[in-house]
Amino acid sequence: MARDFEIKFAQVGQLKEKQFIVIDDVICRIDTIAKSKPGKHGAAKVRMTATAVFSGQKMNLLKPSSEDVEVPIIDKGNAQIIADLGTKYQIMDTADYKTYEVDKAEFEDLGPGVEIEYMKAGSLIKISRKK
Repeated sequence: MARDFEIKFAQVGQLKEKQFIVIDDVICRIDTIAKSKPGKHGAAKVRMTATAVFSGQKMNLLKPSSEDVEVPIIDKGNAQIIADLGTKYQIMDTADYKTYEVDKAEFEDLGPGVEIEYMKAGSLIKISRKK
């Protein structure tokens, strides 16, 4: 499956909780980070647990702290809900007036005219919170 979102690279040891990371081509938000001390012949290791942003799936990652990982470039914006399409909302960005269709997910009780914040990575879009 080809990715349609942009990435940059960061060292595993420099990441912090609540940051975004790509694990197995899935965009995740880091929940916990545990660092182990280097052994006699090894490097320090970092163990992360993360939650997939768009599906809610739990993911794990174990890597040396000096290794690079992919970090997604996520755009955030403000929008207004235009229509309720059953399982989706149609939203319009308040800055450039582009419209998108977004899954309702955990925001079932919103209606037309409600202001929201959303996050977008490539073609993946999710409502992050109600304003």
